[in-house]
Amino acid sequence: MQSAKLHFSAAENNYQQKEAYKTLRSNVEFSGQDVRAISITSCTPGEGKTSVAMALARAFAEAGKKTVLVDADMRKSVMVGRYKTGTVRLGLTHCLVGREKLSSVICETDVPNLYIVFSGPVPPNPSELLGGRIFGKVLDNMKNVFDYVIIDTPPLGSVIDAAVVSKQCDGTIMVIEDNAISYRFAQKVKDQLDKAGAKLLGVVLNKVDMSGKGYYGHYGNYYGKYYGKYYGKYYGQYGNTQDNGPARPEKKEEVGIDVDEELDYIEGIVRKG
Repeated sequence: MQSAKLHFSAAENNYQQKEAYKTLRSNVEFSGQDVRAISITSCTPGEGKTSVAMALARAFAEAGKKTVLVDADMRKSVMVGRYKTGTVRLGLTHCLVGREKLSSVICETDVPNLYIVFSGPVPPNPSELLGGRIFGKVLDNMKNVFDYVIIDTPPLGSVIDAAVVSKQCDGTIMVIEDNAISYRFAQKVKDQLDKAGAKLLGVVLNKVDMSGKGYYGHYGNYYGKYYGKYYGKYYGQYGNTQDNGPARPEKKEEVGIDVDEELDYIEGIVRKG
């Protein structure tokens, strides 16, 4: 198992913000005991879904819940550069293509009870890997070991990955930036989740102006700015909802994923009393 130290900004350590995520944590807990694997998505990049995923995972960990945060934004991850200090060699990609065991890609952090699986290198077929049999088994194994599995996924308004992941999870949370997108576009993204069979737990309204000077409306300019700029720059090269051809065959597809000793090994490391 790898180890990593996490860096949090002053804003993320703000008392008011941490209390807000404790409320979000409580709302998730009240959704039912069977809601333990939760995917986080947004409509466009830049709405703060990764920050929400990290803060929610941290809130569960601070409540004494064994929590793993999975970075499934395999196309354009920002988690490593934003939070990690130190070297992490292996990520989710290595596990899904069969090169490494799940126990090898999990990182123990300096936050008690919080573990992270970083995304790893960008694969040629993210949607197919996330919708494949190995990811399903990885998710089942993690649910057997951890109390909560929080999965950060790409914006659903840009690529289909989030819908692929959400249908394998117990619930999904949408992150929407205040004053950034239109109601119609948000509804369209929700419809995609519904078509995928996802259970929408609720919506987090993020980046709200708490000074009292903000106002609602004028979504059009923000929608054009974010959707146009970020879609083309970060996700357009991969296509909107199409995969980039079939997956490259991997001879080691089953490495460690379906072996009882692997699950026992992870349990032995994570549950230390």
